[in-house]
Amino acid sequence: MTRPWPVARRKDEARRAWLRGAPPPRWVRWLPVVLLVGLYALQVVTRHRFELAFLLGAIPPLAALTYGPAVTALFGGCVVLLLNLPRIGFGRPGSGDVLTVAFVAVLSVVIAWVRSRRDEQLVTVRTVAEAAQFAVLPPLPERVGAVRCAGLYRAAHRGALVGGDLFDVRKGPTGVRAVVGDVQGHGLSAVGTVAGLLGAFREAVLDQPDLEGVAARLDRRLVVDTAEDEHAELFATAVLLEFPDPGPGEPPVVHVISCGHPHPLLLREGRVTELDVPSGAPLGLGLAELAPPERLTFELRRGDRLIAPTDGVTEARDQAGAFYPLTERLPQFAGEDPAGLTDAVWRDVIRFAGSVRDDLTLLVFAPVVPASGTVDGATPTPGVPREA
Repeated sequence: MTRPWPVARRKDEARRAWLRGAPPPRWVRWLPVVLLVGLYALQVVTRHRFELAFLLGAIPPLAALTYGPAVTALFGGCVVLLLNLPRIGFGRPGSGDVLTVAFVAVLSVVIAWVRSRRDEQLVTVRTVAEAAQFAVLPPLPERVGAVRCAGLYRAAHRGALVGGDLFDVRKGPTGVRAVVGDVQGHGLSAVGTVAGLLGAFREAVLDQPDLEGVAARLDRRLVVDTAEDEHAELFATAVLLEFPDPGPGEPPVVHVISCGHPHPLLLREGRVTELDVPSGAPLGLGLAELAPPERLTFELRRGDRLIAPTDGVTEARDQAGAFYPLTERLPQFAGEDPAGLTDAVWRDVIRFAGSVRDDLTLLVFAPVVPASGTVDGATPTPGVPREA
């Protein structure tokens, strides 16, 4: 998805990933072969004027970095054999030197075996973890009902697929409903809260008559979870959207409510406007049912793009500490479809900030509006968007 970074930055990222336990780069596999051939050629070219036999001891440990125990043993055997063949010309190593190299070779085989077992375990653990995380936050379909959608999601925790942000789009009895939220904290520590909220949302989509009821269900979920732990202080911000099925001759509309979340954005005809959604209380405070958030409703036109970000997008910073200007950058991506728009924003954020330090989510909705003069010329109903 991302555009290649500058060469120096890519090399630095690869080096740091290797030092953190990621598999070594492919070129490391060639080091033992290159060193073995290079030492032999150098010994021949210099006519044995330099003692290079001691460098052969580095070949088995290098092989242990990427090869299994069998191949590592093969390299070790070749090294010991070269040291004992007088015609090769690697000096006259003593028996102690040969024994030392042989010990290093055997130790390298053991290390290669341990590393291979560890790698197998890591593959199994990662496979299970990915399956579990995809169960919590499955990939977003390209279209749900009459709404095309695409999502950008990057967890701040390295190697994780799910963090402290959440989103989902579901078809219900009356239309399509979506949620984009941000729970307290980030990374793997917030996955349990995310799973609870998504489960509550998927149930509420089916049995709640309106978005206010959905928000109350999510709020109650967090209140109940907090009551089980007297020291827990769970809360989340969220924006909820509903694209009701229009009746005959009715223009399509969207309902939006906000529970302390950043305002969604409307990209229309190359201009970005911030939806003036009244901000309600965050979820988890027990207020969504007592003081339901106010709803904003407006009509949709062909070509509209609704963008719902979390603060991980707008609070991404460059080296000077400036925040990523999402509303200023969006117009240049007006011609993109939802998937292309999310890709373009991700590449732009990476160019701007260099890396992601917080959970980052951005959903793009493109309602399928039929070609109709009535809809294309419609004026937004109460809650007119304001220019950002």
